[in-house]
Order: sequence, then C-alpha cells, then structure tokens
Amino acid sequence: MLEARQKVGLCHTCFHLSADPTCDICRDPRRDPQIICVVEDSRDVIALEKTREFRGKYHVLGGVISPMDGISPEQLHIQPLIQRVSKGEVSEVILAIGASVEGETTTMYLGQLLRPFARVTRIAFGLPMGGDLEYADEITLARALEGRRELN
Repeated sequence: MLEARQKVGLCHTCFHLSADPTCDICRDPRRDPQIICVVEDSRDVIALEKTREFRGKYHVLGGVISPMDGISPEQLHIQPLIQRVSKGEVSEVILAIGASVEGETTTMYLGQLLRPFARVTRIAFGLPMGGDLEYADEITLARALEGRRELN
C-alpha cells in the first residue's frame, strides 16, 4: 500500500491518477484528442470508462467550486484546462460534473470560460440531483453521454 502511494501521482496532462507522468488514456493514440470530458475526480473517469462509450480524452478538476467549503476556482485544475482548450485543437468540451449546487456552479463557470474556444456541452440529466457519477450504473452514464446538449 505504501509503495503504491509513493508511485501513483497525477497525469501531467489530465490530472487523472497515474504511475507515470502521462496516463494511459492520454498516451492512447486511438483516443480522439479533439474531445475532452471534464470530470470532478478520477473516480468519475473510471465510471465513464466502464461504459465504453467515450473515446475522447479527460480532464480531472480535482473537485468543484464550493465557497462554503473554501474551494475556489484557483484550487482546481481549471487553468490547465483552459490552456489545453485555447490551443485550438479541441472541438468539444463535455462537462460531466455532478448535478449538485456546487457542480452546477462549476459547470456554469467553466462554460463561460471555455465557450470562446470550443463547443461546450454537458451530459444529459438522468443522474439524480446530488448524485455522484461514480455511483451511477453504466447504462445511465451511457445515456447521459448520448443525450448531452449545448450549454446555453
């Protein structure tokens, strides 16, 4: 357990858990680099990967904006996301953030920041309010990805 904790860190590109500087998903040439799915944490990446529906890349925020808990945008991996998307190589950013009040705040904030650079969509609702992606079944997550829509 101690050895695993020492070896596992965060991918330098997407901030998903990885034993290497770049995770397997970011290194996979079969993945579509033009589509980035933004999630709250690595458990959400694992949950979405179980659906086998998403073939793009990810970006892990490391949480959601929560002023009540003292979590501001500066404490999340938002700046690296903006840098990735602003290069012009990304055509769509899918916001797959939970439907809590904090998740909605984070989604709206990111939508405003990213809209000048790429199409911004969000996963469709079908997840219960306050529910976490990691607890949703594969079918619900797959349908949520299929039903995503433009963020207004």
